[in-house]
Amino acid sequence: MTAQEIETTIDEGAVNELLGKFVNDMGASMNTPLMIIGSELGLYRALAQAELTTAELAEATGTAERYVREWARASAANGWVSYDPATDRYTLTPEQALLLDENGPADIVGGFSVVLAAVKAVPRLIEAFRSGEGVGWHEHDASLFHGTARFFGAGYRTNLIQSWIPAVDGLGKKLAKGAFVADIGCGHGVSTMLMAEAFPASSFVGIDYHEESLEAARKLTHERGLEDRVRFMRASASDFAGAKYDVVTLFDCLHDLGDPLGALTQIRKNLAPDGVLMIVEPRAGDSVAENLNPVGRLYYASSTMFCTPNALSQEVGHALGAQAGQAAIRELAEKAGFSKFRVATETPFNVILEVRA
Repeated sequence: MTAQEIETTIDEGAVNELLGKFVNDMGASMNTPLMIIGSELGLYRALAQAELTTAELAEATGTAERYVREWARASAANGWVSYDPATDRYTLTPEQALLLDENGPADIVGGFSVVLAAVKAVPRLIEAFRSGEGVGWHEHDASLFHGTARFFGAGYRTNLIQSWIPAVDGLGKKLAKGAFVADIGCGHGVSTMLMAEAFPASSFVGIDYHEESLEAARKLTHERGLEDRVRFMRASASDFAGAKYDVVTLFDCLHDLGDPLGALTQIRKNLAPDGVLMIVEPRAGDSVAENLNPVGRLYYASSTMFCTPNALSQEVGHALGAQAGQAAIRELAEKAGFSKFRVATETPFNVILEVRA
């Protein structure tokens, strides 16, 4: 096809629309470091408390005004902070403050920490694309571990005790009475500790293969005074040991496992006859077309950078992917010997599955 023929087949409107998307995405990518900087230096915290000029913001945070000035302008252009041109002052609306609060329902900064880890992983992933080899979770920058704990932890704080556990038939009563619980793929132990605080009669074992994350979990458990009912064990999901567990949980990690069938089989083996498995996974349809939306966009990207490479780095290498869908998970559960499988509840981002023998 000649250059003239190509020119006549190009839809200029479509090109401009696509260009606009690219510019938007480039802006989001370039501003990822600014989100981390704003959080680390306490800039958002200060703006949540008052309407400030950049000089006042710099003085309040012990930072250099000229850097803060440019940061504030970029943040205002993003819509992350609010700007009053009449007074040349910046602040956070209650809505902005809520989403940027590390103890809030979203902790958006944690999500951007994960994005930062993805950028740092690019050279390693280029090699993996060419070789087909995996990249283990432990091989990534530490911002992935901390960012995951913050971002996912916010969702767990908002939903786990209040809605997810009550949606699983009889689970709340079982935990309140006193149950032996295994939280597999616990990472920094956010989900483990939330359950332990809400259900003091139960005992919990957080299980993960990543020692650095387990060290962080043990430290947090000590700080919260939960050592009497929470302990952590380094093991893989396919060979963890222990007595019969009354409850087993998998929070956003089944799709990360290289041998999800082996893990579910091991869980079935170690689950009490009347026990329950609660699986929390990213919400997804069973077909690619169903997932071509903003949430799927985020999850497919995360899966490409972290979840699939991690699964490929492990034995078996059955990489489900973060958008596997319920049908694929149900099939694995049935192969592992489970006969009861139902959706307990859903959020825009997660599906909560109740699985029993």
